[in-house]
Amino acid sequence: MCQSSSGRITGLSNLFSNKTEKPILTSRTLAKNVAEFALTKKASDILLMDLRKLSAPADFFVLCSADSDTHVKAIADAVRHGTDEIGVRLWQSEGFTAMTWIILDYVDVVVHVFKKDVRSFYNLERLWGDALITSVADTTPKPRAAAESTRKRPRKTAAKAPKKSRTSK
Repeated sequence: MCQSSSGRITGLSNLFSNKTEKPILTSRTLAKNVAEFALTKKASDILLMDLRKLSAPADFFVLCSADSDTHVKAIADAVRHGTDEIGVRLWQSEGFTAMTWIILDYVDVVVHVFKKDVRSFYNLERLWGDALITSVADTTPKPRAAAESTRKRPRKTAAKAPKKSRTSK
């Protein structure tokens, strides 16, 4: 039995793939990690919905959008791979056949990866409007373009011939 960050005792939270002792991973930390994993595949409109104060099936929903079916799958695969690496097992998943809305259920955190049009149709943000919503954006500095990073030097021009004065004829 584990105690979630909301104080609930759950038997399924923090499922680890091996039996070694690991530090306790709160549902909030897991939600933040999932958002970072989604950002690695350029997910957009990432929201963390804190449902702990509501009567909800999970502590957090993580919502993110993708541009295409393959982008949806790539984001979901990045989240699954990332959570496997930190030792958190996936409990259930749905949507890998249609690939317009994939749900990854980690018990205390449920990840929703949507195609943009499907996300606007279902509008979970409105449905769970009482939740505390936090937007997640990519904070890594973008590398400057090569043209910007090199110092611009003045062009060397050929020496100009002295101008003739108009006063002398």
